[in-house]
Amino acid sequence: MRKFIPLSILLTAAIGCSALVFAAPGGGDFGPGGEGGHGHGRGGEGFRELQKLNLSDAQRASIKDIVKQGFAQLKPQMQAVHQQRAAFEALTPDSPNYQSTAASLAQAEGQLTVARATQRAASNAQIYAVLNAAQKAQLATLKAARLARMQQWQQFKAQNPQPAATPAQ
Repeated sequence: MRKFIPLSILLTAAIGCSALVFAAPGGGDFGPGGEGGHGHGRGGEGFRELQKLNLSDAQRASIKDIVKQGFAQLKPQMQAVHQQRAAFEALTPDSPNYQSTAASLAQAEGQLTVARATQRAASNAQIYAVLNAAQKAQLATLKAARLARMQQWQQFKAQNPQPAATPAQ
């Protein structure tokens, strides 16, 4: 039987683990081919942007602690959702409590999503407070450049749509 892990657990774990990048001297590289390579590497775009800010060792340690603390706060809720998902997947659609278990799981996943979003916002605010004025300005420039690249990509996709898949016969 194939086990499914909710995307929220994977994303939160990735955020928590990406703090380890800051602990290494020089911060390490990101995925295949280093920073400029393809693939997602460790951490999201925000962490790559932070990596480019020439953080001091103290700042890296602070950011690592902030991310670890955020992950630790969410971990019990993530584990509870994981257990609820496992219980739901063990049921069959004709089980008497299938619908109520599905509703309970959906509510728990919704609450976890809200908790993740608020925790991420709190962590971002704490991380931003660790940065000096020059780093904040550089971060704003990096984010603007990333948004411009994303907009260019969206325009490219709109101008060059992928051909529709034909059903196999």
